[in-house]
Amino acid sequence: MINEPQKSEEEIRALKKLATVVYLLQTATIPLVVTYFIAPLLVYWKRKRAKGTWLESHFRWQINTFWFGLAGFAIGVLALSVIVQVGSILLAATLLWSVYRIGQGWTRLSRGQEMFAVTGTDKAA
Repeated sequence: MINEPQKSEEEIRALKKLATVVYLLQTATIPLVVTYFIAPLLVYWKRKRAKGTWLESHFRWQINTFWFGLAGFAIGVLALSVIVQVGSILLAATLLWSVYRIGQGWTRLSRGQEMFAVTGTDKAA
């Protein structure tokens, strides 16, 4: 990343550990739905500390996974009440998409890679 502020190795390790915990909580959503809501709270709470590091992209990835997943599940549940087959397909697709996002993020995190390049406009936000 360009003009990345200096963070101590200890700070980077702590942020990486937090991102790992969030991926774990997102994975645990399948049997324990409550973890789905705990994970983004942790990210929102600590994301300013990751600003300017390669971990910032993981936090954004995790937040987007939560919100788009929540929308997909909500639409799937609504569709279930109208047309069971459509709702089931939407729920299954959202689950598969979420599993893909968590797997992709966790894999790149374990390799020390960011999820995507943070553009100049993203840094201003």
